[in-house]
Amino acid sequence: MPALRPVLHIIGLLLGIVAAAMTLPALLDWADGSDGWRAFAASAAATLFVGGGLMLACQPERRVDLTVRQTFVLTGASWVLICGFAALPFVFGASRLSYSAAYFEAMSGLTTTGSTVIVGLDRMPRGILLWRALLHMLGGVGIVVMAVAILPFLRIGGMQLFRTESSDRSDKLLPRVSQMASAIVVVYFVLVGVCLALLWAVGMHFFDALCHTLATISTGGFSTYDASVGQFRSPAVEVVITVFMLLGGTTLSLFIRFARGDFRPLRLDTQLHWYFGIFLAFSAAIALWQVVVNGALPLDAIRVSAFTVASILTTTGFATEDYSLWGAFPVACIFFLTFLGGMTGSTSGGIKIFRLQVFYSVAKVQIDRLMQPHRVILPLFNGKAVAEPIVFSVLAFLTLYGMSFGLISLGLGLFGLDLVTALSGAATALGNVGPGLGEVIGPAGNFSTIPDGALWILSFGMLLGRLELLTVFVLFTPAFWRD
Repeated sequence: MPALRPVLHIIGLLLGIVAAAMTLPALLDWADGSDGWRAFAASAAATLFVGGGLMLACQPERRVDLTVRQTFVLTGASWVLICGFAALPFVFGASRLSYSAAYFEAMSGLTTTGSTVIVGLDRMPRGILLWRALLHMLGGVGIVVMAVAILPFLRIGGMQLFRTESSDRSDKLLPRVSQMASAIVVVYFVLVGVCLALLWAVGMHFFDALCHTLATISTGGFSTYDASVGQFRSPAVEVVITVFMLLGGTTLSLFIRFARGDFRPLRLDTQLHWYFGIFLAFSAAIALWQVVVNGALPLDAIRVSAFTVASILTTTGFATEDYSLWGAFPVACIFFLTFLGGMTGSTSGGIKIFRLQVFYSVAKVQIDRLMQPHRVILPLFNGKAVAEPIVFSVLAFLTLYGMSFGLISLGLGLFGLDLVTALSGAATALGNVGPGLGEVIGPAGNFSTIPDGALWILSFGMLLGRLELLTVFVLFTPAFWRD
């Protein structure tokens, strides 16, 4: 069994960061004259008490290098416990959620899923709205650091991209993983600053611009209004958010290359080509349907279709219209996109483009071997052979993804959810997308009527999707806990 002392010490430190973040919405509610600051102050105090206690009680006597098993435990336990304390303001504050609903909301925020159980966002104190946006920011930054510093080390399928493409000796961006993580966090906040400035410039109030920026760059999807981005009825806002959703779904390390004057990925990175190719193809197909079948104006159809495809593909989950009313073909496209996700090394969820490329390459190799059985053919990515461990981990991930989708769908069905709600709910939770399909959890609805038991299943699904499944499932194997 792995020694938990250093793990609990780090978790205590992370809880301290969460407690510090709670002071921001507390100060905002206090400045607004809202009693909501009391809930945040009490939540911050409880979080700091537990976090500080863990830090002091479990402080190592000397520097400790975490083992692989300790890192697995830290990755899973930190997200579970942080969500547990991040839920407290939703219980004690103006939203008055049950703990089950509050935990779902916190998990949705930190995993940048964007599904919500809160009704009446338009009337909520600004502290609650800011807290939801901050959860996206904390989760988005956490995802970046996890993707760069932890998951490659744990050999999670797809996340080795940082080693195979960006951190090998022949093509090194930055000499140390810590420097890479720091640089990508800087990129993240530069994107936040630019997006915030543009949304403010096109007419959003500063507070709305800030909350939507944090939700956009983290590909989260929490809005300050029940109608989401459709509340603003502004083509300029939609265009800005579309662009930055796509940037948020891009491998963030590419921006470091661009800043250093290296634009080769634009020409050579096939993951980038697939990503934007999928976006353009589905946007064009849905826009054409809108014009031909629904009689929409061409420019309006292109703008709304591009926004919706970017929102689902990057797993952001913003909405401007109830796309479930567009017809069977667009709904089928959106359901398919729910599984895809953005690029590896981004803040988006889903299967990720890299894994789809590896799967396609492996399938192509198998077909070619049927025709030429004596020829040596290897799966390729960006012109290089994909290492066998990566192939196995990607195939294992896809198998577990399919099994998890089926089991979560069945679990939701046990709580009485209809077929469309169960299937789309499982897909949107695993993919960290946000809205599902149908009248209940579609873009015009939310998860407020979902039973508590189903909310816990969905919360677990969001955690699975965010932590790349294998990181969680390994904790349930008996061999993991044996010395």
